[in-house]
Amino acid sequence: MKRIAVVHTLLALILLAGCNEKQQTALPLPHAMTAEAIGRYCGMNALEHPGPKGQILTAGLIEPVWFSSARDAIAFTMLPDEPKDIQAIYVSDMAKAPSWDKPGADNWVEARKALFVIGSRIKGGMGGAEAVPFSNRAAAEKFVAENGGQIVGFTEVPRDYVLGSNESSASTDDRPSAPSSTN
Repeated sequence: MKRIAVVHTLLALILLAGCNEKQQTALPLPHAMTAEAIGRYCGMNALEHPGPKGQILTAGLIEPVWFSSARDAIAFTMLPDEPKDIQAIYVSDMAKAPSWDKPGADNWVEARKALFVIGSRIKGGMGGAEAVPFSNRAAAEKFVAENGGQIVGFTEVPRDYVLGSNESSASTDDRPSAPSSTN
């Protein structure tokens, strides 16, 4: 009887270990953006800037790393001196954003699943070129039709577009810096 009890206990521990592994691989949920969300690179309140925002959750930090633009969140993943223990990358889902000026505090899409419009005439929150994220292709296509640019996946966003100077990565079109519509 004792041998059977020991075997059952061992099996239960093995099953629990398997469950814990599955829980550890699940993405942590995004945080709602509040007035305490300070952009990593600009040091300013992210809510004060128009356009899409970003947040990155790492294993080594309790709070998310906030970004005043989606492009800055992508840059974080490319820079060699930034933490590499990234658990999740969230960007504003501009398909669900109330407006360009108020992109929303809790409409996030996981960046690796998002589509990005690059090379549009619309400037990001810090006045540079933006990688505008969308959760669905129809919304991204509508944005491109109204504002120019091209649609790419997360891994297809060119390194030079993200890390280059505003002049080299920005559109040469001098049209307004806010889109006519995000929906």
